[in-house]
Amino acid sequence: MAGERRGVIPQSEDFSAWYNEIVFRAELVDRGPVRGTMVVRPYGYRIWELLQADIDRRIKETGHVNAYFPLLIPESYLRREAEHVAGFAPELAVVTHAGGRELDEPLVVRPTSETVIGEMMARWIGSHRDLPMLLNQWANVVRWEMRPRMLLRTTEFLWQEGHTAHVDEAGALRETMLALGLYADVAREVAAMPVVEGEKTEGERFPGARQTFTVEAMMRDGRALQSGTSHYLGTNFARAFGIRYTAESGALEYCHTTSWGMSSRMLGGVIMTHGDDRGLVLPPALAPYQVVIVPIGHGDQAAAVQTAAADLTVRLRRAGIRAHLDDRPHVSPGFKFNDWELRGVPIRLELGPRDLADGAALMATRLGACKTAVPLPSAPERLTDELAAFQALLLRRATDFRDSRTRPADTWAEFTDAVRTGWTLAFHCGSPECEDEIKAETAATPRCIPSDGPPEGGRCVRCDGDSAYGRRLIFGRSY
Repeated sequence: MAGERRGVIPQSEDFSAWYNEIVFRAELVDRGPVRGTMVVRPYGYRIWELLQADIDRRIKETGHVNAYFPLLIPESYLRREAEHVAGFAPELAVVTHAGGRELDEPLVVRPTSETVIGEMMARWIGSHRDLPMLLNQWANVVRWEMRPRMLLRTTEFLWQEGHTAHVDEAGALRETMLALGLYADVAREVAAMPVVEGEKTEGERFPGARQTFTVEAMMRDGRALQSGTSHYLGTNFARAFGIRYTAESGALEYCHTTSWGMSSRMLGGVIMTHGDDRGLVLPPALAPYQVVIVPIGHGDQAAAVQTAAADLTVRLRRAGIRAHLDDRPHVSPGFKFNDWELRGVPIRLELGPRDLADGAALMATRLGACKTAVPLPSAPERLTDELAAFQALLLRRATDFRDSRTRPADTWAEFTDAVRTGWTLAFHCGSPECEDEIKAETAATPRCIPSDGPPEGGRCVRCDGDSAYGRRLIFGRSY
């Protein structure tokens, strides 16, 4: 269980140390036996299950179907798309021996699945009647991380990856933006993370993509987290793998393909968007337990309180609330309060003999400063409303924080000052070399070209060249 010390290392003192302490003390993850790997513990995995279920429902509602593809990919598959293999080469894990002998061809442990799915699409697609092909996969992937960090960058992680094929560019781009919108909705409505949607610059694109779009969120240290990406691949992978269809005219055409993904790093995003110096703060939509009930009573009073608490737990569950009765006899109520606060439970109910006599329970919300009496008969309805209000509060609080840390910059001095504590909106010339100079000096990168940014002209904040995008880009340090 969580340690007895109340609170954690303050964010203002060392945000990185705060984060590392949170993920272990709240029992979200543990370190795996191989450097850079993680074990997702039951409490952390339940958060992932809730996120996964919501995304999966949305994906299926848009007509996509789930499939599963092999973990091991022939190395030659990756080499068919030059940009793709070059982009992933430093992160690949390769199997060279199996069954007691050296393999004729090395096998790559999938870093992503465009190549193997492209091979299958080439087999399955023959006519325009087979299109669009809308596939999704829930899987694990492996990317050999040099600087691993639990949930954010680990050698193996969980994710969802969509892969689709279309008759033309217009259909594929609609799909790309559909997926981007899905991720933005999930981030805002489920994770309570206010994200900015936009396109990546050429230097930040997915290897082999024609266009890459992203949703970016700001963490409580002012850094950016790329929370989901959607890629229009053009015909690059279709040409590499022979994904073609016979058009109505009888001509043989290459498909236009897309890919898009959101991973378990979203859990890290939830932690860093909402957490505070007392521990996790979980949005009700993702909380394994939305309400925890702590019975308080001794001797003859304990049985009546316990019975009432158990009855309340059942009633809340019937109302669709994920309620948990903490009846551990070996720890004090104070320990339980601190423990569930650390674990980010949105609402805690305390029920003692006096409360029972009054026909109420005392409610403490995770961000509240005082306790409120909740009548037991109307508790399910009241708590349903309280949870909805708490979800909305988290999104509003995170939005206000992001906006307060986002500033425009027209000079290099303004730029460097802004990215120390958050994001800046600045013009850029579009040169990858200029991007590299900015990153080398400030550690900031162009997070995206915001989709809703107003058309605007100006001079590059670094080199004073003409703006290449007709609007300001978001720059910030990132994870």
